[in-house]
Amino acid sequence: MTTRADTRRPGRRTHPPADPGGRSANPGRLVRRFVPPQHGAWAMLLLPYVVGVALVGPRWPHLPLLVAWLAGYLLSYYAFQAVKSRRPRRFAAQLRVYALVTAPLALTVVVARPAVLWYAPAYAVLLAINAWYAWRRRERALLNDLASVALSGVMLLVVATVAGVAPVRVLPAFAALLFYLAGTVLYVKTMIRERGSTTYLRASIAYHLAALVAATLLDVLLAPVFLVLLIRAAVLPARRLRPAQVGVIEIVCSLLVLAAVLVAS
Repeated sequence: MTTRADTRRPGRRTHPPADPGGRSANPGRLVRRFVPPQHGAWAMLLLPYVVGVALVGPRWPHLPLLVAWLAGYLLSYYAFQAVKSRRPRRFAAQLRVYALVTAPLALTVVVARPAVLWYAPAYAVLLAINAWYAWRRRERALLNDLASVALSGVMLLVVATVAGVAPVRVLPAFAALLFYLAGTVLYVKTMIRERGSTTYLRASIAYHLAALVAATLLDVLLAPVFLVLLIRAAVLPARRLRPAQVGVIEIVCSLLVLAAVLVAS
């Protein structure tokens, strides 16, 4: 029997089948639905983790910690989107998937290393700040960005604790990463959302100068890379770079910081 599908004219475009929820089965759409377009966040998430593992040595709980950390970020992203939009049902699928991934892996880490619970109050406070700004629909506020930086930086201490290493041993690396990550907040604003703002540009340059001094006092081996960061903060805002170009440059900078911190440690 010949069906309507059999009699389509050659070359005629057809639509992909819809999923049970009425959405297209297009893989690209599925990725966009479950992976946020926050490309810069991945370097900020991974840098403290990688530095921590490199400094204290890998342990088996570091693997579930990594997956829980990344899935937890995705869970928090969509949770804050739900808070911002006041439409939690819109993000129910993402919240369900990432909660199911995060919860058992985080529990595995806690059972293996109960001492990580000491960081729970700090994460609770920082996440509460993020949630408040999401509710106010001001996620791009400076304080909110700095809270996100602190959330990421604390992961270095968590990695050390998971390895059974006293966090004090990685405090210099922790400080260096915070100097860098906090500076990226100001720098990226001068490149995109606050382009042309003299106030932000001056604040960014002043901060990077102070960070250079602080990093040099921390370890002179950090001075060259923080000098590079100061130069990029002072020079690049005058150039009209696309966000993708800004992102590539920042990936290179994060790799330089990674190398410098490991050498200095």
